Amino acid sequence: GFVGAGNIAEALIRGLIAAGVAQAKQIFAADVSEERIEALRSRYKIHTSTDNVRTAQQCHVVVLAVKPQIAEGVCREIGKGITNHQLVVSVLAGVTTGQIHEWLGGRGRIMRVMTNTPAVVLAGASAVAPGPGVTERDIRLVETMFGAVGEVVALDEQDLDAVTGLSGSGPAFVCLAVEALADGGVKAGLTREISLRLAVQTVLGTALLMKEGKEHPGVLKDKVASPGGTTIAGLHELEKGRFRGLLISAVEAATRRSRELGRR
Repeated sequence: GFVGAGNIAEALIRGLIAAGVAQAKQIFAADVSEERIEALRSRYKIHTSTDNVRTAQQCHVVVLAVKPQIAEGVCREIGKGITNHQLVVSVLAGVTTGQIHEWLGGRGRIMRVMTNTPAVVLAGASAVAPGPGVTERDIRLVETMFGAVGEVVALDEQDLDAVTGLSGSGPAFVCLAVEALADGGVKAGLTREISLRLAVQTVLGTALLMKEGKEHPGVLKDKVASPGGTTIAGLHELEKGRFRGLLISAVEAATRRSRELGRR
């Protein structure tokens, strides 16, 4: 069951059904927006409600997918109906399993997952971290759930800030790089539409080469960069501009900010 039915919740619902992990009739979702839940009911034929408490009580697995700023209130609202027989899975950034356990009144088995926006197109990168009371069976179940929307790794909760900095914030860094590639195409004389299409496909195709070919990115880079050719000339400019260092610093800064937010 889902408490909160935004984009990540919808991605999981779609992925669970498509992968055969769950049937539509087994899925419940609650949200304050009647328009939103009506859309989900129409699209996926799942059970929907505006009642968080009732939805949480009906489900063995409860996915917390509300906005972090209202998480405490929602947890305290549903907490009285939660039992230790239920697994509570949080996808909330910057909210620890300890906080959730406290807000739920010390009830429930808690897991935390950091996923990212590509989960919406079933190409997400998720990290799962066990919290209070979690069993090996719980971990396998959550890995299966999030495996329906992309790649999954299992980590300790202390590592989730780094995951936030890399794969959580990473899509924005990639978008900036794609936009810059397209700008380069425009500067070289291509239309904006053509430049953007080529830039997007170049990044997508390269990512697939790395994933399916299982080659190190440095090896693929060297295959493209012929001696004295165009690619090595461009790579030289990127190295002069500290491209690598800037990306490392971006991940580091996002990780640091995640830690700061988690201490609030």
